[in-house]
Amino acid sequence: MKFKIVFAPVKTDKTDTIVDAAKEAGATGATIIPARGTGMHEAKSFFGLTLEGPTDIVMFLVEEHLVKQVLEAIKTAGEFDKPGTGIAFVLLVEEVVGLESQMDKFKKEVRDKYL
Repeated sequence: MKFKIVFAPVKTDKTDTIVDAAKEAGATGATIIPARGTGMHEAKSFFGLTLEGPTDIVMFLVEEHLVKQVLEAIKTAGEFDKPGTGIAFVLLVEEVVGLESQMDKFKKEVRDKYL
């Protein structure tokens, strides 16, 4: 099986919405890492203190055939058409270990879908 990883750096108030939407679209889980970032529109400051909302990096390891629908679900749920809400991007995954317990489920889903 081939996998890709979807990264979505988003504001923390969008994290749960994005995870739920991705799961509905076929993702089986997510890893969430607290982060901070900067974009085209810098955070405002007040008396020298930067006022920037916290960010999460949400990662989804997704079977290759599910990537487009998961990415679209993230985009819609995260309201990425609005500035400053987040982005998502996809990277290839060369190898995966630790999914042995899920492989039987994946294989059954593929068999049921395509056979």
